[in-house]
Amino acid sequence: MTERKEFRDLADPEKAHAAIASLDLEPDPESVLLAEARGRVLADRVDAELDVPGFDRASMDGYAVRAKDTFGADEADPETLELIGAVHAGVEPDVTVEPGTCAEISTGAVMPPGADAVVIVERTDERGEGEIEVRTAVAPGDSVMFAGADIAAGARALGPGTLLTPREIGLLSALGHDEVPVRGRPQVGIVSTGDELVRPGETLHSARGQIYDVNSYTIAAGVEEAGGEAKLYPHAGDDYEEMERLLLRASEECDLVLSSGSTSASAVDVIYRVIEDRGELLLHGVAVKPGKPMLVGRLESSAYVGLPGYPVSALTIFRTFVAPAVRRAAGVPEPQTETVRGEMAVRERYGEGRMRLMPVGLVEDEGGETLVYPVDKGSGATTSLVEADGIVEVHPDTEYLAEGEEVDVILFSSDVRAPSLLGVGEDDPLLNRLLDRLGTPRYLPVGSREGLRRLRDGVPDVAVVAGPAKRDVDSVDLGGWRREWGLVVPKENPAGVEGVASLVDDDLRFVNRDSNAGLRTSLGNAVAELADERGVSRHDLVSRINGFDRSVRASESPARRVLAGDADAGIGLRATADRLGLGFVPLGWQNVRVHANPKRTEKTSVAALREVLGEANDHREGLSGYDASET
Repeated sequence: MTERKEFRDLADPEKAHAAIASLDLEPDPESVLLAEARGRVLADRVDAELDVPGFDRASMDGYAVRAKDTFGADEADPETLELIGAVHAGVEPDVTVEPGTCAEISTGAVMPPGADAVVIVERTDERGEGEIEVRTAVAPGDSVMFAGADIAAGARALGPGTLLTPREIGLLSALGHDEVPVRGRPQVGIVSTGDELVRPGETLHSARGQIYDVNSYTIAAGVEEAGGEAKLYPHAGDDYEEMERLLLRASEECDLVLSSGSTSASAVDVIYRVIEDRGELLLHGVAVKPGKPMLVGRLESSAYVGLPGYPVSALTIFRTFVAPAVRRAAGVPEPQTETVRGEMAVRERYGEGRMRLMPVGLVEDEGGETLVYPVDKGSGATTSLVEADGIVEVHPDTEYLAEGEEVDVILFSSDVRAPSLLGVGEDDPLLNRLLDRLGTPRYLPVGSREGLRRLRDGVPDVAVVAGPAKRDVDSVDLGGWRREWGLVVPKENPAGVEGVASLVDDDLRFVNRDSNAGLRTSLGNAVAELADERGVSRHDLVSRINGFDRSVRASESPARRVLAGDADAGIGLRATADRLGLGFVPLGWQNVRVHANPKRTEKTSVAALREVLGEANDHREGLSGYDASET
């Protein structure tokens, strides 16, 4: 009588998940061409190496002007400016806007030297003999998209673990990348067993009990969907030696070997014997229906999972137990449906009488419920798409969406999922490194002041605040560090810049940060201290600094202007100056603190961030001007 091998004690599903999780399926990272990167997962962080756009450009058709030349202009008393030429998109300007002059400009064209604003064409009239009447006053920056307004040089563009969809491919294209580092795809070998199997396309003899091999192709499709690369092997019969030969060949060439069939306790089901003889059998049988006859083990140099022979059972077990492990190895997120329902995190006004396709982001609250918040940086901004997860259709008659109101989000992709952590606030090189230690965070470098405002509204998980920003918001301090700030100057400091006094007293071209930045707040306080020493008002000194109001968004952008020769000094960090090979004039040390939404302190990712902050000293190697001890 033929001996039968009985099932071992059936494992519960949690043990099966744990057994598969213990197997090493993760391949080495690789580099791929951007044209082949869709659907892949970034292996490393990608920082912006240039400003996007790389120049100040007009965002409307009209006339490039000096804003101060329009002050006081209105319909009743227009200002008349001399038209000196035209600037079109894709053409380098050949005119300079002097006082009392203007230049015709097209949307997307480079702002000519001397101009700092655009008057839209609808608010102007042409007069004879090359003169333009301006019927409205404009402020510096009106109808202008400044260099780096979309994404600025030095900013964290995309982090490791980011799934590359058409949105991210567009951003990488804008940054000039033709090749990107991605997680490797686990190689999965598939072997179907059973003398009765015939491959599709071959002749089927039903009288002999033959059936087409369904599992090889359905499981291969599941592997590809999960982010792996499937490799089909010839089907094995029930002969021990042939089965051993095919399985060992697959184990040499793949990270994971999957077989289907021959996993039950029948005498002819010998595959478990191959695993016991040539590897290690970790599990045989799972308390789940369908799919009880399941094997988990190691075979020579690869992982092994044996799936049931019935196609429905095989696919069910694959999707439940194996696909998550393949996704983890490939860095691919768990799939979601293409539409999700969530609650508005904030009140959003509308009432424009048109259908609105509102870009929105997703974040999970402390209970794991989905919150929806609006995302909109303007139609010209690539990063709006990267920050948004989908759209909410707002009916034309809708005046507002109330906080807490349920909405349906149409996801940009079924692969989209809420970020593990949503952070906002100050841009910082050390912070970028710490974010890399988390799962799939989303960080919006909106500045300290705006970060606190958003935290007050209750949308983000954390806000990062630098310098003496007002912290009149309920929050939990998770920790932080100190960074050295000052003036970034050309190498060797040819102008002899010594500090804030040099900006006031010398004829220097200076580049500042925007009003949301903690760096700007620290500089403003330093100017105020100098004013007190000299017995004058802060306004008096500010008015003497050439470029105090010439602001850029990201921490590295002023230094880039200095590097390009467009400025004599810019506000920045020692770390930035050293990395770019520039000079540095220190002005002090600035505290950087991470404040958590008090309702999210128990959220897994927030707890993970608190832990990472405690290890900040371990991640500042190569960053000068940092003290990661408690401040």
